[in-house]
Amino acid sequence: MVPVPRVRPAAVAGSFYPDDEVVLAGTVDGLLADVARPAPADRPVRYPAALIAPHAGYLYSGPVAASAFARLRDATARPERIVLLGPSHRVPIAGLALPDADVTAFATPLGAVALDPVPETLLAQLPALVRSDAAHAREHSLEVELPFLQRLLGEFRLVPLSVGQATDVEVADAIEALVDDTTLVIVSTDLSHYLPDPLARPRDERTAAAIERLDPAAIDATDACGAVPLRGLLTWAARHRLSCQRLDLRNSSDTAGGPERVVGYGAWELT
Repeated sequence: MVPVPRVRPAAVAGSFYPDDEVVLAGTVDGLLADVARPAPADRPVRYPAALIAPHAGYLYSGPVAASAFARLRDATARPERIVLLGPSHRVPIAGLALPDADVTAFATPLGAVALDPVPETLLAQLPALVRSDAAHAREHSLEVELPFLQRLLGEFRLVPLSVGQATDVEVADAIEALVDDTTLVIVSTDLSHYLPDPLARPRDERTAAAIERLDPAAIDATDACGAVPLRGLLTWAARHRLSCQRLDLRNSSDTAGGPERVVGYGAWELT
């Protein structure tokens, strides 16, 4: 019996970001408009190989996320396909989880994003690549990035990966197998959590320096909630001798919170 195609509904619209289509579009456009445009001579010809962006509520991390996604606005060529990796916050999983094969799209208030089917033969070749609807049902780390991509790219194909326990090499191998010439890789991660601002800033600066030198061994789970996909991305980037540029580094006390307990946010591009 052929399974009936399903759409994964928005889980955090109305909490992490607006649930009204018009308000959401205006919010995202406003965040992007606040990111300075490069001079014409500095505009990238092609979109980056990868981006790193935060995934908290837009009130807190939206300006930093916009710093990453604005690189797509400024490029003269844009990707057709997104491989998006983020940590599984709610469901413990072993490996990197795709949704079930009958899920054909992820929805936000801006519409449905079509999933790019991943062949079962590839899952057979990569044991760390699994399927889990539960890992995606309430997960925000992937969903909050989609409205930025929808406003910038219009239509694109999505490969969503909710990442649990996996080695750096397993994540890097999955990225390697999934990337083609039309693909942008995005890792969704926040940085340190709930430290006082004077302690958080040097901690996040050390993490930022590790990201920029492509040093996954220097990053652990206390440095970034998406440490596992982040380390895997850096492992893959080192294989290809990519370079990493910082686009933004702030914390919640810079955007919408007090300094007593902050969450760190950063944005990078890999080219």
